Amino acid sequence: MVHSYVKGEIREGEMSAFLMTIFLKGMNREEVYHLTLAMARSGEMLDLSKVEGIKVDKHSTGGVGDKVTLIFAPLVASGGLVVSKLSGRALGHTGGTVDKLESIPGFRVSLSKEEYLSQLKRVGIAVSSQTEELAPADKLIYSLRDRISCVESIPLIVSSIMSKKIAGGADVIVIDVKSGKGAFLRAERAKELAEELLAIGEMAGKRVAVEITPMDQPLGYAVGRILEVKEAINFLRGEGPKDLEEVCVSLAGLAFWKGGICNSKEEGEEVGRKLLRSGKALEKFAQWMEAQGANPRIVEDFSLLPTAECKPLTAQREGILIDIDCKRLGEISHLLDVHPAGGIVLRKKLGDRVEKGEELALLYGEQPYLDEALESLKSVFSL
Repeated sequence: MVHSYVKGEIREGEMSAFLMTIFLKGMNREEVYHLTLAMARSGEMLDLSKVEGIKVDKHSTGGVGDKVTLIFAPLVASGGLVVSKLSGRALGHTGGTVDKLESIPGFRVSLSKEEYLSQLKRVGIAVSSQTEELAPADKLIYSLRDRISCVESIPLIVSSIMSKKIAGGADVIVIDVKSGKGAFLRAERAKELAEELLAIGEMAGKRVAVEITPMDQPLGYAVGRILEVKEAINFLRGEGPKDLEEVCVSLAGLAFWKGGICNSKEEGEEVGRKLLRSGKALEKFAQWMEAQGANPRIVEDFSLLPTAECKPLTAQREGILIDIDCKRLGEISHLLDVHPAGGIVLRKKLGDRVEKGEELALLYGEQPYLDEALESLKSVFSL
């Protein structure tokens, strides 16, 4: 049925009925597995067998300020694994990795298959936009799911994610399932999704690791394309925030463990910390930038990156920051994203003491969006 839909041999109404039945009645694990394989095989299956080493792919279900891939990729590649990632664009209030990379002057997000494989062999890391040939059924079915309001179905989410990962050809798949106010799923649903992703990946013969990470506030301080690139570089320099470090090192630990570099996740985390301290991850980031057309000197000179006008949001009274409307903050940042350097940098995180007149956040962008965003952001923070 999946292949017939891709070929245009069955009508949209028939596929809608099929998807709605899954949405209402669910699927057992074996059914999800066969649906996933059918979607993965609906187009080209990337063959990475000629690339030496263990190939690792990483996926996040999306969150506000989630710049983990920008750190995970060079960190894991600097440790001897090969990071192969075909990535998507922004979805809803969360930013896409391709969008962030594309905001870096000169960076090429669209690589041919030959360029992609060559870069994996030379640099050990390549991130490119997803091709039309890779799991084409997913794009068609996702669009239809959106139109008939059956996006939040665990079987359909699992088949969507894993069909692309399986078609991507990596040996190891690390998945970061975000849970909380700034994510698509709350705790119970996130746990169910994590379990199913792990099971389906293993049934397909992949080495899979899944971790649930909290998203009740932005990850790190920066939300916005270039702002997140800068924060990722600062992290690789050894200047990153603690919450970002915990997630990145944990996921890298899983990759090193599943990739056979270490005997446990904990050992893998220590390898990750040593690579960060040594500067090797930062060196790999610079190599990656140069390989895909960007100036590698951005790791030492932020003046080579776009800049935007800045305005502060200040607190109208003193108190303790007890809540951030993470989803709304992501939406406001998206409004500012018309400028590549647009977005929001938090000055306070949950639990921080705030004095009257103190900065809660810095907004970057261009007019008239900047003033509009500044007004909207006032309702995002609760003291």
